[in-house]
Amino acid sequence: MKAIGYKKSLPVSNPESLIDVELPQPVATGRDLLIKVKAIAVNPADYKVRASMPPTDGEVKVIGWDAVGEVVAIGDAVTAFKPGDAVYYAGDITRPGSNAEFQLVDERIVGFKPQSLNDAEAAALPLTAITAYELLFEHLNIVKQAADAKTKSDEVILVTGAAGGVGSIFIQLTKAITDATVIATASRESSQAWVKKLGADYVVDHTKPLPAQIDALNIGSVTHVASLHSTDTYFEAYTEVLAPFGKIAMIDDPESLDVSKLKVKSLSLHWEFMFARSMFNAKDLIEQSKLLNHVAELIDQGHIQTTIGKNLGVINAANLRIAHAELEEGRSIGKIVLEGF
Repeated sequence: MKAIGYKKSLPVSNPESLIDVELPQPVATGRDLLIKVKAIAVNPADYKVRASMPPTDGEVKVIGWDAVGEVVAIGDAVTAFKPGDAVYYAGDITRPGSNAEFQLVDERIVGFKPQSLNDAEAAALPLTAITAYELLFEHLNIVKQAADAKTKSDEVILVTGAAGGVGSIFIQLTKAITDATVIATASRESSQAWVKKLGADYVVDHTKPLPAQIDALNIGSVTHVASLHSTDTYFEAYTEVLAPFGKIAMIDDPESLDVSKLKVKSLSLHWEFMFARSMFNAKDLIEQSKLLNHVAELIDQGHIQTTIGKNLGVINAANLRIAHAELEEGRSIGKIVLEGF
């Protein structure tokens, strides 16, 4: 099968940083699905792994953690899928990724592809959707709003890095199935317009002091923070704007945080890493399949839109190097996808 991988961790400007290779087609056993990959998206995890995790000498490492495809074979313990099913998934960071014609993925982390989206549009969603969903409901414990609810929630969520991939899904999920108020951070005019379009109730500029701007909104204290970028920069501001017993959930990698600042208000700090379930074969691994199916329903009902930004065409090493370079340089708007081999 065709695949794209690397033998050494090299700068993306080096033609050998990602190479086209031929590899044996894997065979499905157990709970694995053999999926024929049709479209993929690129995430920061891709270039971070490429740059920092070299394979064993002589081996080719295949990465990629966002894909849409068709199930072509199933293991003998599979119960939820059959050959011919259209699926979407992020995969498992400890196994070969989606930058290949065929991929093995545990059925418990796979969802049925949204019917209203094409392959490229759907490929932009899995990793960010899983991350946003787990942040919202498992770490921040935001209450899902019943359709017949008579009272309005007093939950107020501050979302920093709101215009990015995770933030764009997080805002939509929050407004689709909760009654929480969303304060999004964005500085550029285009970013502010984007988060408003997605449903943010208020927008503040993260290049200016946050507490004064939030206080000026006159909506009370923030109860939850979804910190999607630069947590160490805004950490002190979080402790100032949060109400007692508030929650902070983050996805980035701050060098250090003074958690003693959380004590006086009894604030809690949570970390979201969507690969944790598959890395440690968690007992509730199937929750990722369930949430992907829920997100697909919300998309097909018109509550959530794809965050695709650019389609670079065929899945090959040359196009993937371009995608990695754009992500590394911060030039991309929306998700970068590739389609077909």
